[in-house]
Amino acid sequence: MAKAKAQVEIKSYGIYNLWDKDDKKLPKVQKFTSQVPAEVDIEFGFIVNIKKAKGQKIRYCVYHPNIPDKKGNVMPPFDGEEYIRNNNWDFYLGDTIWLPIEDKVGEWRMTIEIDGVEIASKTFDVNLPELDGEIGFWKRRGF
Repeated sequence: MAKAKAQVEIKSYGIYNLWDKDDKKLPKVQKFTSQVPAEVDIEFGFIVNIKKAKGQKIRYCVYHPNIPDKKGNVMPPFDGEEYIRNNNWDFYLGDTIWLPIEDKVGEWRMTIEIDGVEIASKTFDVNLPELDGEIGFWKRRGF
């Protein structure tokens, strides 16, 4: 008998309260947005609900802009795996900004896969606060 296809829904995305990975509670969304100000400790990401996939393994990945490590080498994407615990499972995928903030600016893409098939993704544009608004619009275009 064929296995039922997982049902996936992005429940929320944007800026969240700080998340403790050891706490069973998922963070609460504070603002639905894909525009994130580059501020230290700001938490952003998305919560996905997965149904009909208990026991399957997801692979998650956070592709960040070319952030250098302490040696100056570009850090690889952050990724990992997690087993789906029940047939109506919520999962939070997110990240935060740390010092120095200048090298965290750019597109952060977050993906979730099952069996090599992407089931959810979200891209966040992390900007320095002074680049928001009309002045930032023109600065990003070289004026």
